Amino acid sequence: MTSPQKPITIKKYANRRLYNTGTSTYVTLEDLAAMVKKGDDFAVFDAKSNEDITRSVLAQIIFEQENKDGQSLLPAAFLRQLIGFYGDSMQGLVPSFLELSMGRFAGEQQNFRDHVAKAIGASAFPPQALTSMDELARQNMALFSNAMAMFNPFAQMQAAQKADNAPAPATAPAAASTDFETMQQQLNAMQKRIEEMAKKR
Repeated sequence: MTSPQKPITIKKYANRRLYNTGTSTYVTLEDLAAMVKKGDDFAVFDAKSNEDITRSVLAQIIFEQENKDGQSLLPAAFLRQLIGFYGDSMQGLVPSFLELSMGRFAGEQQNFRDHVAKAIGASAFPPQALTSMDELARQNMALFSNAMAMFNPFAQMQAAQKADNAPAPATAPAAASTDFETMQQQLNAMQKRIEEMAKKR
């Protein structure tokens, strides 16, 4: 059994130069972007403090790509929604949802490419290809909502109560029930936003 390969170490110096310790060469943000596309895993550390700055460097790569003509991937509406979640009670859930969504999208992208390839030369674009992104967003939201419900100790109990109209047990804390309802409302609001964003594409 082979052990997983360790990420390549990239050192960032005070002069903002990036050094790939794996190849013993200086690299640019473009080089790191190419490594990501190839599937190479790397971690970036500040050469002086040894602090892990991988996330900020990846964000910098995205910023550089977004500023290229014809390369933009992030709609302004999405960026505004993302900014709105900073400091919000739902902030802790957003990273997991985005990871889940992008993971599912990456898994489905080949199917989407196949739809597009089949459409070339056809008189009409396949409806399933046109709606696949919207459908994927809905599926992701449903999956995320179900996953979150599993982590809520009162979710299944409330679902059972609705099914048979049974009164809530006297031991169920009212505060926890209120928190769940608030979270459910926020999840519903997030779902509406995602669906609206998908429709605008």
